[in-house]
Amino acid sequence: MTHTASCHCGAVRIELDALPDSVTACNCSLCTCYGVLWAYCDAAQIVALPAASLTRTYAWNGRHVDFHHCAHCGCVTHWTPRDPGRVRRGINARLFPPAVLAALRVRHRDGADTGKYLD
Repeated sequence: MTHTASCHCGAVRIELDALPDSVTACNCSLCTCYGVLWAYCDAAQIVALPAASLTRTYAWNGRHVDFHHCAHCGCVTHWTPRDPGRVRRGINARLFPPAVLAALRVRHRDGADTGKYLD
């Protein structure tokens, strides 16, 4: 069974072949501004990603990942690593249907200071 995350306008859709056990709420300045919950997965778990023309990217201070948002409605959809050797990706779990999101445990990460999980 695939699970689909979709932006507000529906132009950007991301499909995963399985859901993670939990999602992450990070308190770093960027994640706090975006208001996202990250569903981390390996690239192999992603069944479908949007065409590059459907998203715009932002790399905070030229760091290690590109944050993608819908070019039409602006929703933050996912992030991809700049290093092609990294397999981990982050999908904005708030874009899954509410029932799917409600079934996932939320873990809290102190990205603003220690980088550690608080639970």
